[in-house]
Amino acid sequence: MSPDATGLDFWIDLLSAVFMVVGAVMSLGAAIGLLRFPDLLSRMHAATKPQVLGLFLLLASIGLQMRTWWVWPALVVAWIFQLLTVPVSAHMVGRAGYRTKHLHRELLTADELEAVVQKAAAKTAREDGSGDGSLN
Repeated sequence: MSPDATGLDFWIDLLSAVFMVVGAVMSLGAAIGLLRFPDLLSRMHAATKPQVLGLFLLLASIGLQMRTWWVWPALVVAWIFQLLTVPVSAHMVGRAGYRTKHLHRELLTADELEAVVQKAAAKTAREDGSGDGSLN
């Protein structure tokens, strides 16, 4: 055993390994959720929630293993980019899936978007003069 086996390098390696394993398991859980969940909305949840935290843990593991300060700003920028884009893309996918009927309505406990979609359809129909109210 080396003289520095219980020193700071050992603890950094251990923390990095834990972050890497937990991050990989969270990302794997997201992938399994995408395959196994029954509808668009639950798959969207599986793709966004654990993936962002899993990526954070993997980036932190990389930063700890590199042991240089200059890599941290790039890793932080990558994670902030994920934090900003994942909710927006999930929102857009959810709205598109709702409007195109790619979800199981029986699995919804509350449908708060239906009134908004109906109001928008009526407004579009009035503006177009078509009268059918479809958004497709």
